[in-house]
Amino acid sequence: MKVLLNDGLNKEGIKIFTEAGFATDTNRRDPRDLIKQAGEFDALIVRSATKVTREVIESGVKGHLKIVGRAGVGYDNIDTVAASQNGIIVKNAPWSNINAAAELALALMLDISRNSPQAHNSLKKSVWNKKPFEGTELSGKTLGIIGCGRIGQRLSELVIGFNMEVIGYDPIVNVNSRIKFLPKEEVLKRSDYISIHASGGEVIMGKEDVSMMKSTSYLVNTSRGSNVDEEAIFEALKAGRIAGAAFDVYKDEPINEGDEFKSKLKEIDNVILTSHLGASTKEAQTKTSIEIAKSVVDYLKKGRFTDAVNVGENIELEQKQFYPIFVFHDDKPGMFAKIDKVLADHGINIRETPSRQIGEGYAIAVYLVHQKVKPHILDGLSNLEGVHRVST
Repeated sequence: MKVLLNDGLNKEGIKIFTEAGFATDTNRRDPRDLIKQAGEFDALIVRSATKVTREVIESGVKGHLKIVGRAGVGYDNIDTVAASQNGIIVKNAPWSNINAAAELALALMLDISRNSPQAHNSLKKSVWNKKPFEGTELSGKTLGIIGCGRIGQRLSELVIGFNMEVIGYDPIVNVNSRIKFLPKEEVLKRSDYISIHASGGEVIMGKEDVSMMKSTSYLVNTSRGSNVDEEAIFEALKAGRIAGAAFDVYKDEPINEGDEFKSKLKEIDNVILTSHLGASTKEAQTKTSIEIAKSVVDYLKKGRFTDAVNVGENIELEQKQFYPIFVFHDDKPGMFAKIDKVLADHGINIRETPSRQIGEGYAIAVYLVHQKVKPHILDGLSNLEGVHRVST
């Protein structure tokens, strides 16, 4: 099998593909060439730079393309709707950069509080200043986390030493979290720092949300640029309605290294800007490459859906009733075909069939089906040659 690593991949991930017998190609294709050549590969793995459009996917399925992998958490650059419509699995690496992203959020909180980047730039210009850069401390303040998933949870752990109260809003409440879950409006009104860690592409912080923040509060966004209305933040910062902000992600980001960064936020003094560095640590890049490589190999060689974003990892996530049938049978060719035919003849839809060899020459298969199976159907299965026991 062949894998195209269009945005590159760390050597640890490439090693996993090589050891699995996969051929890897790290030559970057531009959008036009990617559309032409996507079908030459069984898997396409990207980071944030490559846009996997409908055109790429529809071209790929005419050839060998089976899966698109995102070496990172966010997958806004992949058309998951087109992927699903064309039978292409999309996977990400949701675990590898949790700590890196949370640490960056904390670093930005500290930087915006103490004006350290501004002081640094002043000294770089040979100007010694202290008074303009008087800051504030995190200790004893309230941190509000919008989006309390893995990264938000990790940030709540990192600030323990700062004696911060941690409150948060998320549609899903985690009862085991140290975060105190509150309505979004209350989080916005009470917090001294608000850190955004939401998934999805909708606006989480709009003009009305910003108006609820304290005049002394700070906003940090390390999630997705589309989660924040940048114009609303710009106006609030310019008018002094909030104390400051720090951004690592933006609605419109340059594609290539060295491209011009365009943003009105550059005009504001009390804002810190970094270039989408959330996962940019040596540790995170290594872990991400290993995670996505293992995940893609597991799908292509073993049919495992772990970390798939456009299908359920397991049957429960389909939120549809299913019923198990346990079939003990000879481990030989043709058995599945005979069993499937009996079920199909009675209108039984098979969703999944986990199967393992058990003993010498035998197998146990668990048929997960969408309809209750009546006794006469079970009798039909039991009477098949090579079937030794059937039960529900």
